[in-house]
Amino acid sequence: MGKEQDLLVAVKSGDLLLAHKLLSKVKCSKTSNFSALHHAALTGTTELLSLLLEAQATVDIKDINGMRPVHYAAWQGKADSVLLLLRAGASVNSPSHDGQIPLHLSAQYGHYDVSEMLLQHQSNPCLMNKAKKTPLDLACEFGRLKVAQLLLSSNMVAALLEGEGGHDGLDSPTTTPLHLAARNGHKDIIKLLLKAGIDINRTTKAGTSLHEAALYGKTEVVRLLLDAGINVNIRNTYNQTALDIVNQFTTSTASREIKQLLREASSSLQVRAVKDYWNLHDPTALNLRAGDLIMVLVSVYYLSTAISCRFTLFLLVEF
Repeated sequence: MGKEQDLLVAVKSGDLLLAHKLLSKVKCSKTSNFSALHHAALTGTTELLSLLLEAQATVDIKDINGMRPVHYAAWQGKADSVLLLLRAGASVNSPSHDGQIPLHLSAQYGHYDVSEMLLQHQSNPCLMNKAKKTPLDLACEFGRLKVAQLLLSSNMVAALLEGEGGHDGLDSPTTTPLHLAARNGHKDIIKLLLKAGIDINRTTKAGTSLHEAALYGKTEVVRLLLDAGINVNIRNTYNQTALDIVNQFTTSTASREIKQLLREASSSLQVRAVKDYWNLHDPTALNLRAGDLIMVLVSVYYLSTAISCRFTLFLLVEF
C-alpha cells in the first residue's frame, strides 16, 4: 500500500499521530479524487483538517462528483470544519457536477449554524442546482423551518418570492418553495412563506400549490390554503383544476375529504369586507372587520337573485 493510501487510512481512522508522520513523506494530492481532506471534512475531525491544510492540501480539491471538502462538511453539519475550510479560502459558491453549492446541502439537511455561516461568507441563496432548486426550495421541501426562516431573512431571497400570479405564462417555473412545502405537507413552512409575501396563487405548469397538496393527499394543507384564500378555480397547463386532479388520479380516504373541501370551495364566492360592521342588538348577526375574507355559498337562490344580493352586500364587501 502506497504512502498516499496509508495517509487516507490514517485520516479515516482518526490517527492524528500517524497522519502527521506520513505528511512529512507525502505531498498532498491535487488530483480529482476522494482525498484525505475530503475524509477529514466528512468526519469533522478539525485537528486532522488543520494538519492537512498546514501541509498545503488543496482546499478546493474536487472528487469524482465535483464535490469539494466544504461540501462534505456542510452536508454533515460540521460547523467547525466549515469555518476552518472557509478561512483557508474554500469557495462557498462553486457548484458540484449536479449544481449543488454547500448551502444547498446544509439547507436540505437542516443545519442552521452552517447555513448561517455560509451566508455570512457571501454564499448566494438564489443559485439553482441542476434540478432547478435553490437552497430555499430544499429547506421548504424537507420541512427545515429554522433554515427557511434564516434564508427568508436574506434580502437576496425576496426575488424568489416574487412572480406572476397568472397561470398561463410560458415561463412558469418547474417548482416553487410553496409548491414543494404543499406537496410534502409542511404547514408551518407554508404559513411562513405566506407571511413573507409569496403569491398564494403562483403557478407552475402543474398548477398551484393547491394542485400539489390535493394530488399528494395533504388534507390539512388543502384546508390551510383554502382558508388563506387560494383561487380554487385556477387551471394548470392541462386545463385541470385541483378538483379535476383529485377526481382523476386519487382514490384514497384522504382524497374523499379533499374532494368535499374542493367542491364546497368551488361552489362559493370569496369576498372581502371593506368596512367594519357589527350589530350589538343581535347576537346572531354577522360581525365583520375591514379586510376580513368572507365565504359566500353559491346556491340556485343566490344565482337567481345575484343582482339584489350584490346590491345589499356592496356596502360591506367587494367581490
